[in-house]
Amino acid sequence: MRTTFHQELETIDEKLIGMTQLVQSAMGRATTALLEADDVTAREVISDDNTVDALRREIDEHILRVLATQQPVAGDLRTLVAGLRMDRDLERMGDLARHIAEIAAEDAPRDAVPIQLHGIVHSMNRVALHLAEQVKEAIAFRDRESAAELEREDDEMDTLHAALYKELLASALPMQTALDLALLGRYYERYADHAVAIAESVRFEAAASA
Repeated sequence: MRTTFHQELETIDEKLIGMTQLVQSAMGRATTALLEADDVTAREVISDDNTVDALRREIDEHILRVLATQQPVAGDLRTLVAGLRMDRDLERMGDLARHIAEIAAEDAPRDAVPIQLHGIVHSMNRVALHLAEQVKEAIAFRDRESAAELEREDDEMDTLHAALYKELLASALPMQTALDLALLGRYYERYADHAVAIAESVRFEAAASA
């Protein structure tokens, strides 16, 4: 029974890592579409979000099936509850990448981001992609140090978000462009926040064995 249970947990972790890879790819491609006014890539990201949503439902069903059939004890329950939290946050990370792609698609072939702000957006994307990489490590190894690193990098995202707003306030951009950029900054920041929430789920689970 315990062997079967641990095999189920390993399968759930593999699905969570696969979901992380999907939302990491979505963010990278959405940013490329945004900065290169690439309507085709933007629409691919929007369409591919259905795959992320379907995987979240699959993981939820898998966890509920394990709860119903394996009679998990207290520590095991923490693991399964953490999995439900993680796939929720991963789904929202995918949604945020889709929102960025939607802005790219709406503005193409016009550049959604003025050239002078490309550097900040590139940096926000870099931090977002590295956060997703840290999420994979935290899930795969239940690594609390990776979880702590996620919080430190979230501080960098917050700094970049503040820098973007400072540039917007100092600029004379058209209203719609400024609104789009304000939303974009929020989407990158929230993506990072959900990565940190996954770190918190890792610590929640680890508390059972502390």
